[in-house]
Amino acid sequence: MKQKIILDVDTGIDDALGIILAVKSGQFELLGITTVNGNVSLGKATENTCKILDLLQAGKDIPVVPGCSQPLLRTVFFEHRVHGEDGLGGALRGVPVRTQPTGGFGPDFIIDSVLAHPGEVTLVMTGPLTNLALAARKCPELVRHVKEVIFMGGVVREHGNVTPTAEYNMYVDPEAAKAVFHAGFPELTMVGLDVTRKVLLNEEHLRELGDTPIGRYVKQSISDYLQRYFERNGVRACAMHDPLAVGVALDRSLVTTQKLYVDVETRSELCDGQTVCDFQNRLGKEPNVHVCLAVDSEAFFARFVRALKA
Repeated sequence: MKQKIILDVDTGIDDALGIILAVKSGQFELLGITTVNGNVSLGKATENTCKILDLLQAGKDIPVVPGCSQPLLRTVFFEHRVHGEDGLGGALRGVPVRTQPTGGFGPDFIIDSVLAHPGEVTLVMTGPLTNLALAARKCPELVRHVKEVIFMGGVVREHGNVTPTAEYNMYVDPEAAKAVFHAGFPELTMVGLDVTRKVLLNEEHLRELGDTPIGRYVKQSISDYLQRYFERNGVRACAMHDPLAVGVALDRSLVTTQKLYVDVETRSELCDGQTVCDFQNRLGKEPNVHVCLAVDSEAFFARFVRALKA
């Protein structure tokens, strides 16, 4: 039986690659995709998700359900400088949208799907955790019925990517992240910048993808992203943040994890959104998160390229 998953996305460039990997891998029963405000507005994230499903000719099979249009308490904070105004680096600009979102509300869809399949559904979250925080608030028993939550977000040993200390998804809605961390999910896995920065898509990978519709889409969507990454980091490549979270759902052996106590800062002038990881158990609190600390980048890209060429 295929693994049942729900993707929760704020579809920018790397969310889109994560969706493509999830669909093309053939290993998932994708119950649906919920969208959330983050890299772009909720409306744009939903439209981009539908465009990617159109590209994959999968729109009839996978419901797209819009979720929260803003963080729990804070104002919106988009990331257009990375993903472009349209969120996809201009790759599908002007392409008509055939797939349409379904009715309903993302957090409710998560609740209903998990309760319909208790113990079977993995949630892969690649945007701010607003939808999941609200779902857990509305249905506290949700935490007992989810198989696993895998989220892209945070950083514990390195610098942030939106402030000196904070990763973007945590920074946008730290209150949601804190709620998820403390909700009691028994299997909560953090795929943070500590590992995603080691998974760099480069020109060789693009050549391996070949001159196919998917290969051409990937090359066009990351063109500006590659340049910006080079300007900041001196490497002509781009980090595969969100696809790695999907990769972890596909194959846990891609990463090395340690279960640790993790919390997120919500009341700091300089450090809002920082994920604080208690490596030495100084707080004396029960570990709550499986933290990814190492990754087999070559194995990930072998799986990624193979899936996208299928």
